[in-house]
Amino acid sequence: MNDTDVLIIGAGPTGLAAAVALAARGIAATVVDHQAAGANTSRAAVVNARTLEVLEDLDVARRLVKEGIAAPRFTIRDRGRTLIPVDFSPLPTSYPYSLMVPQSTTERLLIDRLTELGGSVVRPKTATAISQDADGVTAVFDDGDAIRARYVVGADGVHSVVREQAGIGFEGDTYDESFVLADVRLAGTAPHDEVILYWAKEGLTVVAPLPDGVHRIVAPVAEAPAEPSAEFVQQLLDTRIGTAKLVVSEVIWGSRFRIHHRVADSFRAGRLLLAGDAAHVHSPAGGQGMNLGIQDAVAVADALAAALGGAPETVLDDYAASRRPIARDVVAMTDRLTRLATLPPAVRPLRNAVIWLAGRLPGVRRAVARRLSGLVYR
Repeated sequence: MNDTDVLIIGAGPTGLAAAVALAARGIAATVVDHQAAGANTSRAAVVNARTLEVLEDLDVARRLVKEGIAAPRFTIRDRGRTLIPVDFSPLPTSYPYSLMVPQSTTERLLIDRLTELGGSVVRPKTATAISQDADGVTAVFDDGDAIRARYVVGADGVHSVVREQAGIGFEGDTYDESFVLADVRLAGTAPHDEVILYWAKEGLTVVAPLPDGVHRIVAPVAEAPAEPSAEFVQQLLDTRIGTAKLVVSEVIWGSRFRIHHRVADSFRAGRLLLAGDAAHVHSPAGGQGMNLGIQDAVAVADALAAALGGAPETVLDDYAASRRPIARDVVAMTDRLTRLATLPPAVRPLRNAVIWLAGRLPGVRRAVARRLSGLVYR
């Protein structure tokens, strides 16, 4: 049986960020993951200002900035009409933009930093049973191995074994519509430093730049194909964007997905703590998911470092008490955005008119910028 101070189950961005933050504080942490290799697709594509701030002291932010694309503008449009222009550049931060970078790159850079700090990821390894007592936690894995730790962080996603074994509820629901996601090469007037959200009568479409001349397309579709073709994505752009001359020359990667909106009943059960998608899952509207998880990770690492350093275990309750309301707020916000985006076609023109009127107010634009950047959760 192996011993460690903290066992982190899950090696996505949340688990890796927690491991880096603990290692930087001199805490021994073991990371295990069920996947044989890290992410090889882009999935989450935006790192916001607040996340870059919390990664700065870990010497990860500068690496991300070096490999990503800074997008200082976010615009909501109805075809050629701008409804709300959001400018991040006046924000009081060293990172006044959305950083567009594939999740695979984010994970690679976190693993690089973890390796520099003497850590690594054990994989493939799937937790099958977790039990805790007064002195620690024992996790048993599918290969028969067992790891003993003082604390366990569940960063193992929406189907979290840690959350299930802890007996923590995960209330919520699933949206009716499916979504299509595709990373494509575009010719024409594609944005290079701006994320654009098109709210047309025909439906929502996000067009966002990624490194190496790639663009991310996200759109709700009644019955999305498992692997969207170039022709399918082109039809979406033609019907929902219209005036913008965008031509899909290649689909690099694509998928479909359905969206849950759920928050765990608690982020702590004794020596078991939850972070990231194991604690909350929601619509990708606003690009908050991975960012919220990484911010959880650094916060839980701070709390664990304090507890292991002799502070009362109430610091772990403080983590749960501070992060859960933020998760509930983000889930509510992304739920509103998703429901607005998927309103019946007949009422979408009225929706867009109301959004255009709201977008004339500087205070509204500033509030949207602060919320999307995550600075509101400092």
